[in-house]
Amino acid sequence: MAGTTQQLLETVVIRSLRRFRDIYFPNNREVVKGDVPPVVDKGEEPPPAFLDSLPVDVQFLIMTFLSPADICRLGASSCYWRALVRDPLLWRYLLYRDMPYWPSIDHVTMPQLELMDAPLINKDESLDDREEGEDKRMESKFDYMSEYLKGCPSSRQQWLPTRPSYSVVTSFFQSLVSTSEPRYAMIGPGMEQLDISLVTRLMNAPDVLPVSGTPHRQINGIGSGISYMFNNQYKFNILTLYSTNRAERERARAQPQSVSNKLFTSEGTDESGHPIYSPAPQVQQVCQVVDGFIYVANAEPGRGEGDSEEAQIRAVLCSARAPDSRPLLVLSCVSREEPEAVRRTSQQQTITSRNGARSRTPCVDMAKRLGLPKLANPWMVQDTVAESLSGLLEGISWLLGCSGAKLYDS
Repeated sequence: MAGTTQQLLETVVIRSLRRFRDIYFPNNREVVKGDVPPVVDKGEEPPPAFLDSLPVDVQFLIMTFLSPADICRLGASSCYWRALVRDPLLWRYLLYRDMPYWPSIDHVTMPQLELMDAPLINKDESLDDREEGEDKRMESKFDYMSEYLKGCPSSRQQWLPTRPSYSVVTSFFQSLVSTSEPRYAMIGPGMEQLDISLVTRLMNAPDVLPVSGTPHRQINGIGSGISYMFNNQYKFNILTLYSTNRAERERARAQPQSVSNKLFTSEGTDESGHPIYSPAPQVQQVCQVVDGFIYVANAEPGRGEGDSEEAQIRAVLCSARAPDSRPLLVLSCVSREEPEAVRRTSQQQTITSRNGARSRTPCVDMAKRLGLPKLANPWMVQDTVAESLSGLLEGISWLLGCSGAKLYDS
């Protein structure tokens, strides 16, 4: 079904580009062959450049191999390409094609999902009325280009601050100042349902996040959590909250069965039929003292609890002090890496081949499943692999940044 929709989108984009091409080059000149340009009399319109004269299908194919930044640079090469790359249908196609493969998304970069529900063919999105040299164009219902550039990870990287030359000295003086380490509560079915335990791997991966010790602060029924060192500079603490004990988790893995959740109590449903939960007393106590939350979601296909997960996340956030300001990091976790046969590297990010099926829930779909766009809290969804812990540091970096840590790219 997805392949059919993508082919239909390609057809619509090519048709839109061809319409614009017919308006821009009404004489439909042939491609100029040879290295010597023809002599043009004064007053005669110059022939189109070689790239401009390529068939529309080839021009579209070229753009599908370019990164978002390269497409924008192509648009700066001439008036023709400037108008061509602004086609909203082109960016809608790119959004539909690439959005499922973005490794992270957050409350700032999350696209409007209603964009994908709009009619596929909309006369308001046609380029028929756009002419060369005009700054004004017909306004489409949605700005697909802005939505794409806002959410695409490779575009986001261009707006991140670089590490200044004096940051090393600043970091040294910061290390001399004793500050209380932020504390985060970690919950979620991904800690208990996956074949590989994310928590166990985290505690035994000093090359990723070294364990810096166990603090003396205790919470009745929970403990003190474990402290980690990020980037050899920032200490933070994670309090792990399991909904079941180890024996129940092992039995559930061997033979899927429903077990009682010790972290939440069901309070029935609301007027819309959605479940309502209240945290257990020890969970409420944790929510009052932590600086943020880490929710480990099971991103393996077919593993999701829908409304229950969304309701439990809301219950936890509502129990926190200053509930609207506590950041929420969602680790969209699978047990193992995807097969290398369906992966490829593209500039600043590693994405899955668009011709292969992904073996995980996309970040955008995970955010929708958990109802994150409805939250007032800052949130982020990060693709994570339990076996290699890939993606974990990116999520922790974002979480520490929300807690006030001054982080820069090396």
